[in-house]
Amino acid sequence: MNHIPQPPLSDKPRLHVLLAGPRGFCAGVDRAIKIVEEALRRYGAPVYVRHEIVHNRFVVQSLERQGAIFVEELDEVPDDAPVVFSAHGVPKAVPAEASRRKLFYLDATCPLVSKVHREAEQHFSRGRHILLIGHAGHPEVVGTMGQLPDGMVTLIEDEEQARSAPVPTGRPLAFITQTTLSVDDTSGIVAALKARFPEIHAPAKEDICYATTNRQAAVKAIAPRAALMVVVGAPNSSNSLRLVEVAERAGCPRAIMVQRGRELDPAMAAGLGTIGITAGASAPEVLVEEVLARLRERFELDIEEVVVAEETVTFKLPAALHAAT
Repeated sequence: MNHIPQPPLSDKPRLHVLLAGPRGFCAGVDRAIKIVEEALRRYGAPVYVRHEIVHNRFVVQSLERQGAIFVEELDEVPDDAPVVFSAHGVPKAVPAEASRRKLFYLDATCPLVSKVHREAEQHFSRGRHILLIGHAGHPEVVGTMGQLPDGMVTLIEDEEQARSAPVPTGRPLAFITQTTLSVDDTSGIVAALKARFPEIHAPAKEDICYATTNRQAAVKAIAPRAALMVVVGAPNSSNSLRLVEVAERAGCPRAIMVQRGRELDPAMAAGLGTIGITAGASAPEVLVEEVLARLRERFELDIEEVVVAEETVTFKLPAALHAAT
């Protein structure tokens, strides 16, 4: 009998990796990136993009290499160039200014953010003052507040503000939320608002988007089993920051965020046995692969995918692009 030589056993220690599912790109992010890519294909470079299309430097730099130019405001966009608005949504003043200048623009606002915008307009049309649960300065919050005249929306950032923030008297109230918040944090804020204002109008359907909810649920499923949670995401990404918080609250002793695989020191996992990995909704899967490759430099990986939901949502491109694709 011929002896078949066996490869030598690795002397690397084994590391059990719990890979969160779902993780990474959501349908809104995927749509926004495709809008920029399709605009570049159809109209040629440059295509201008107001603000980061999504909160991920890898994605932004990839689009820049294809010919996208990212700007902060419309006054940086030439009159003859197409411009794309980011997935986070924009105040009404932005498309109004684009129309005034006769700019060709494409709106990449996530449809689930647009749904919150419509809710705000409906509440306003019915004479209600709106309490927006969200984070001050986040582009989505700026865009949502900018759907209505100044003073028509009060921002609520935490339970203390829910209990004490001044609101107009003599008007019915309604609340809406940023789509990328912590489900648990928001439930506490909502409970405080309802205790203070029993007649407040709630959204007909949860404003926090399915992707945010699913990614947090996957982290909750993994956290009690992991000694370390690695979140692939960006420090200006609300949904990625929430994943770090959710992991710690759900029982993981330590949670960190990295933007790229090279930022992770594999020595952090030495002696831990089991770690978890997830990615925010604006982080592509290639960055998760980078993290796994970085860990393989030191460990033999046993990967277990922990899937709490299957996502099949897709969003169409804007009519201007969809019609001729």
